[in-house]
Amino acid sequence: MEAPIARSYLFVPGNRPDRFDKACAAGAGAVIIDLEDAVPPAEKSKARMAVEAWVNPANPVVLRINGVGTDWFRDDVTCARMPGIQAIMLPKAESVEHLRQVEELLGQTIPILPLIETVQGFVNALEIARDRTVHRLVFGSLDFQLDAGIPGDQEGLLYFRSQLVWFSRLAGILAPVDGISTAIDNPEVLRADTVRGRLLGFGGKLCIHPKQIPVVNESFRPTDTEVAWARRVIDAGDASHGAAVAVDGQMVDRPVIARAQRILEEAERSLGKPAAR
Repeated sequence: MEAPIARSYLFVPGNRPDRFDKACAAGAGAVIIDLEDAVPPAEKSKARMAVEAWVNPANPVVLRINGVGTDWFRDDVTCARMPGIQAIMLPKAESVEHLRQVEELLGQTIPILPLIETVQGFVNALEIARDRTVHRLVFGSLDFQLDAGIPGDQEGLLYFRSQLVWFSRLAGILAPVDGISTAIDNPEVLRADTVRGRLLGFGGKLCIHPKQIPVVNESFRPTDTEVAWARRVIDAGDASHGAAVAVDGQMVDRPVIARAQRILEEAERSLGKPAAR
């Protein structure tokens, strides 16, 4: 069985090493130690040293470094060479050249998660997605709103979200990761945000608090209703031996069977075992 795909990505501030172990135990698909937005300029070096003292292969994490052109970029990339850093999250990724600068400083290739959070980054997102270093795209929706001058997070960003899903598909990489929801104590709002992203084709979501992880993880799993429908479709297809068949009053053809198989495979990955028949 394939390894589960990370659905929830939990940020933890790089200047709070006391939270690193707690973050890794919180149940997220991946933990992102953040050296960028979460850390004030005066604490950047101290935060990086805290990461270097803590990181180890037993708890692999993603490291969000400071962006190309900042005073901390070079040292952050050097920090990312340490065993235990499984990927780099690159903020304000705007070109393949940005990726090359990371790779050249690293002296090796490790997966990069480019944050698409500027208009220029969006313009080049397909080229970025096709780069050999890119694991999946991440939508920095709040920063993108600011750069694009779009006040709303829903209809105003619908086109851009859909395009990132399309670009990822064209590039043959994992479905992109959606931006954060600021709803920490409102699980229904968070669930609606997450389900909207899933229906658009996103495959994961950024989280800013451990409280968000269970809702995000659950929202990306196929529902019991979806799994039951998929099982009925597969069983009906098997029993028909290629003949036309209907399930729940609807015709079952190859695309429907393929969708059902995909739902069951996703359920298996989510549960770590075959979906119950």
